[in-house]
Amino acid sequence: MDNQLPVDKFVEIYQQLDSTNLDLLSDIYCDNIQFIDPMHEINGIVELRRYFANLYSNVKHCQFDISDSFNSGDNAFIYWTMHYAHPKLSSGKTISVDGHSKLIFKDGKIIKHRDYFNVGELLYKHIPLLGSVIKLIDKRAG
Repeated sequence: MDNQLPVDKFVEIYQQLDSTNLDLLSDIYCDNIQFIDPMHEINGIVELRRYFANLYSNVKHCQFDISDSFNSGDNAFIYWTMHYAHPKLSSGKTISVDGHSKLIFKDGKIIKHRDYFNVGELLYKHIPLLGSVIKLIDKRAG
């Protein structure tokens, strides 16, 4: 594992990540990590662990399938599908959302992680009533 590229280590850890092993985040992230997604901005490894703990405590399951990754120097790009089930969304059925991440490394660990995904696909379309309105708007716009 010592000869492993940082992006490969990230992929390996994310594919096994769950509520019982959040300490693994320190293996891939700097202490002063900046993590941004369409709904959150988190600074620091302590806050990031708290974010993930909260995420896993609110879902029945959450898994990342990473389909592709590229890296160039200290930058990496990861393409993934997140599969999760939340008891209050989509009648508790598994929801799948495609997204991608840009990672910036410093000394072998991630200093900045930026996620890109469709919040409607992740959340809004699966909220009762609101989901129906969004689907209607999507249908009319298309």
